[in-house]
Amino acid sequence: MNNVGNKMIGVILAAGKGTRIYPFSEKLPKPILPVGNKPLLEHQLEIMKKYGISEIIIVIGHLGYTIVDALGDGTAQGISIRYVEQTETLGLAHALGKLEPHIDSPFLLMLGDIYFITDDLNPMIEQVLSGEVNASLASKIEPDPEMIKRNFAIIEEKEGSPRVRQVIEKPRYVRSEIKGCGIYLFDLQVFDAIRRTPRTAMRDEYEITDSIQIMISDGLTVCHSPIVKSDMNLTVPEDLLKINLMDLKKRNLDILVGENTNVPNGVLVENCIIGNDVSFDCPIDLKNSLIFPGTQVACDSAREGVIIHDENIIQCNRNNSR
Repeated sequence: MNNVGNKMIGVILAAGKGTRIYPFSEKLPKPILPVGNKPLLEHQLEIMKKYGISEIIIVIGHLGYTIVDALGDGTAQGISIRYVEQTETLGLAHALGKLEPHIDSPFLLMLGDIYFITDDLNPMIEQVLSGEVNASLASKIEPDPEMIKRNFAIIEEKEGSPRVRQVIEKPRYVRSEIKGCGIYLFDLQVFDAIRRTPRTAMRDEYEITDSIQIMISDGLTVCHSPIVKSDMNLTVPEDLLKINLMDLKKRNLDILVGENTNVPNGVLVENCIIGNDVSFDCPIDLKNSLIFPGTQVACDSAREGVIIHDENIIQCNRNNSR
C-alpha cells in the first residue's frame, strides 16, 4: 500500500445526536459505541492508519467530550487527532465546510456512524492525488432498493463507467443499484461547491450530495469506486448487534471476551461479544448477543439476539446469526 500520510489527511464526521439509538445515546454518541470491544471510531482510524494517514480531524458535537476522552490526541494509536466542534447540526456539507480553515490538502472523509469492510482504497486515493479526479466516492452494488433509499444513489455517466453523472440523496425511486457508502476522497475544490450549496427544503440541511452535484455541474471529475464489501449504518439498537456480529464473522471468531472478564462454568455463550469488566451472577445460555462493558449480568434464562446494557436487556431480531 502507498504511504500517503504526507499528502492527505483524514476527516471523520462524528457530531450527530443519534436519538433513535436510545438508551445508549443518553451516555455515549454513536461513534464510540462498542464494536468488537473498542469504539466504532477506532475501526475507522485503523483504516486511515493502514493507508499511511496519520493526521486526522474528528468533528464532534453531541457528548463530544466522551469521544475526546475515549481517543485522546491519538498518541496511543500512533496518529495525531484534532477535534473541531460543530455547534449546529445542519448536515454533512455544513460540518465539512467548517473545516476549510484546517485543511490544505486532499482528504479522506468517513462518516463516523457507519461500520465498513472494504477492499483496497489505493485506486481511489491515487486517482485524487494524481489530479485526474476531483472527488472519488466509495460505492457498492446494492440489490436491495430499500438500502439505497436510506443512503444515496449513484448514476454513472454511461453504464460501466466509473465517472458519475448524478448523485441522489435518499431517492424515492431507485434508478441504479450503485449505492454511495459514506467514504469519500475530495480535493480542495469541494469547499467552493460547499459554499454554493443551498439548504434543502425537505430536511432543512446542507447535503454533501448537493455539493457533489455542484462539482459535477461545474465540469469537475467525480468518480465512484466499488471498494465496499459490507457496510451498515448505526441507526437503531438492533444495528449495533448486527455490526458486532459482522465484525465477529470478519475476524473468524465464535466468541470475543473482553479484558478483566471471566466466563464461569454454567455460562454458555455462542457467537457473542462480551465486553471488558463483565461479571455473571448466575448461569445463562446466551447466543448471538452483545454484552456492554462493565455490565453485571443477573438474568438466569436462555437469551438469543439481545443486547445487555447496564440494567437493560434489549431484544433484537432473533434472526441475528451467522
